[in-house]
Amino acid sequence: MLFKNSFITHKTRRDNGNGNTGNCQCRGGRCKGNCIRKLAPDFELDYEFIFTDSQTLDITNEDQIKEFFSEHKPEFCINASAYTAVDLAEQEKEKAFAVNAYGVENLASACSENKAIFIHVSTDYVFDGETNLDYSEDDFTNPIGVYGESKRTGEELALEANPQTIILRTSWLYSEFNKNFVKTMLHLFPQKEELGIVGDQFGQPTNANDLAEAIMEIIENPKKTFGVFHFSNYPETTWFEFAKKIAEFSKSSIKLNSLTTEQYPTPAKRPKRSTMCLDKIEEVYKIDPKHWENSLEECVNILSK
Repeated sequence: MLFKNSFITHKTRRDNGNGNTGNCQCRGGRCKGNCIRKLAPDFELDYEFIFTDSQTLDITNEDQIKEFFSEHKPEFCINASAYTAVDLAEQEKEKAFAVNAYGVENLASACSENKAIFIHVSTDYVFDGETNLDYSEDDFTNPIGVYGESKRTGEELALEANPQTIILRTSWLYSEFNKNFVKTMLHLFPQKEELGIVGDQFGQPTNANDLAEAIMEIIENPKKTFGVFHFSNYPETTWFEFAKKIAEFSKSSIKLNSLTTEQYPTPAKRPKRSTMCLDKIEEVYKIDPKHWENSLEECVNILSK
């Protein structure tokens, strides 16, 4: 049976990577889309994969989406698009909501009209980070910045528009593709004698290849269980400890200094601790997340070749 799958990869703005607060995280679609493209041949699925970007499909344009669905009739739509400029979003709220909220609604509605399953990638930034407990999928969301607000609105609109929606919240994404925290660190290490990294923000680094593999597993074994799921690598760490491991795996001798959030202010606030509970996706889809250090080492080894 042929499944046509639309992987939406949207070219959006990102903050300049500085290694301190996750500005440069690869939350954008190009990273995840490239990872899915790379992994697709490894799965024995009789699928036709259709990859798009903002040049071939503007998700803020309802007419384009209707035309796309009419032509391709996808049974799955994986939305990896996002406006990811966390700081700039504070000034560009309309742009952030256009992509992260209303564009998501457009896709979910089109999926509903065409009886397609909608898989949407979201973020840990829907939480405020004011807890010592791991966030479950049912916990109250309370974003503290425009980016998080736009992503939460996108989640709500998608679930309302299409009952067959799977929301995948993830965090601190990186890969060998495009700009992200890991690649920024590897770029800065040879240029600096020392570097300050925020050490009081906690979260879960996630190799986008692992996220892409989880998405493929969901497509391969659909459970007809919809709603919100959390996926990341584990356990939690800080940006400072994350950077230390990047230095270790890349054999860099750079001196890293731990900074407080107050020592590195940014236009947009970040959650102090956005660690997510991963039990649900393990129970429902039998997906076992990897340790973040193992996944990071794999990525650094690829980038060091």
